[in-house]
Amino acid sequence: MQDIHTKASAVKLVIFDVDGVLTDGSLFLGDDGQEYKAFNSRDGHGMKMLQKSGVLIGIITGRTSEVVRIRMESLGIEHVYQGKQDKLPAYEELRDKLGLEDGQVAYVGDDVVDLPIMCRVGLAIAVNDAHPFVVQHAHWQTPHAGGRGAGRDVCEMVLEAQGNLQVELESYL
Repeated sequence: MQDIHTKASAVKLVIFDVDGVLTDGSLFLGDDGQEYKAFNSRDGHGMKMLQKSGVLIGIITGRTSEVVRIRMESLGIEHVYQGKQDKLPAYEELRDKLGLEDGQVAYVGDDVVDLPIMCRVGLAIAVNDAHPFVVQHAHWQTPHAGGRGAGRDVCEMVLEAQGNLQVELESYL
């Protein structure tokens, strides 16, 4: 775990996939074609705490959904890349735009489409129910499944590694 904390202490940007990471991967489609997703509110609060500590958050997802735009806007996340079947160019664009090195970035994924980024970043994280091949290429695996608290796991682990978790938690007392 010390190696993970060392990697996490250098993180200035955490990038999350959406389907299977911030949701459980289920896609609910209405008769009108409207897409619905269920997000975990604790993941959202973890993301707010992480941002408050100075760590940036980005989203790179293969699908395009208005509900993702609305949710990320409500969390104050401005780096949102949707409809990226090939996620690596979006990652490189965001990393370069922010002037970061690969070692300063963490990526959270669940499926093989996430591997090109996971193999580049300083801290590759797989959610608890990620595909086994993805888990093999991750530095760390969350205790919780995608859409079930994995996002919060990541946020708190990074906050802890950077010495900010206790301060964030105690701010609510």
